[in-house]
Amino acid sequence: MSSKKNYVTQKKRIKKKKGGSFGKIVFYSFFFLILVTLGFGVYQFKDGVLYYLGFKTNKNVDELSKEDRKIADIRIYEVLSEHKDCLFGLDVSEYQGEIEWDKLGKIEDTFVLSFVFIRATAGKDKIDSKFNYNWKEAKKNDIIRGAYHYYRPNENSILQADNFIKTVRLTKGDFPPVLDIEKLPKSQSLDSLKVGLKRWLTRVEQHYKIKPIIYSGESYYNDFLKREFSDYPFWIANYNIWKKKPEKEWLLWQFTEKAKVEGVIGMVDLNVFNGDFVKFIDTTKP
Repeated sequence: MSSKKNYVTQKKRIKKKKGGSFGKIVFYSFFFLILVTLGFGVYQFKDGVLYYLGFKTNKNVDELSKEDRKIADIRIYEVLSEHKDCLFGLDVSEYQGEIEWDKLGKIEDTFVLSFVFIRATAGKDKIDSKFNYNWKEAKKNDIIRGAYHYYRPNENSILQADNFIKTVRLTKGDFPPVLDIEKLPKSQSLDSLKVGLKRWLTRVEQHYKIKPIIYSGESYYNDFLKREFSDYPFWIANYNIWKKKPEKEWLLWQFTEKAKVEGVIGMVDLNVFNGDFVKFIDTTKP
């Protein structure tokens, strides 16, 4: 009687142990599957994730793998298709080499390129080596153009503003000047950075008689610019796959840096103008 009772008790313990082990196996398998899925997602859209975190990829990379190219093309077509009523444009610098402006056409053979932003200057003394050529050719080929300045946080803001002013002559129909800020300062506080940005913006606005546009990544915008610079129009970069449309306060949305456009060597950024044609024309008024 006693041995039978011990046998039954032992059997129950074995069943309980087996049930517990099975539960652990299911839990860890499910957890592993989630990690693999997340890892795959991060890998596929690593550039968007890195940009969102402030690590912008090198735009001078000419090619992607076939798989990455296919994913990039699907993403580009999806965004463009969802914004058929908007206007599309690219932005370029000396990193694209010599652009064949007369060959620039449609994106994906369907969507027309309406505008371009061209890097003019960087820091207190750098002039983009292709700016003059790109600036003239954009106008010659009837593409609405805008000029941007790459801001270096550790250099004097007024000297940077003067560098841009001396280099760029805006005419009727051009976009307002653009301040491109992506980096955090190495040798100054965030408060000093913001003072410098405001000095650049004020100086440039006084010269051109129009409020500049600020370009940055979304995380940088949310963390450092959104509240204190809310009276400026923003051009925001966000490449991640989960972003389906720009926020309503964004004037422009840069949604990829992986576009292939005829006439341009390598890959290039694409942008959506967040509004209709009337708003677009109002933005380009002197």
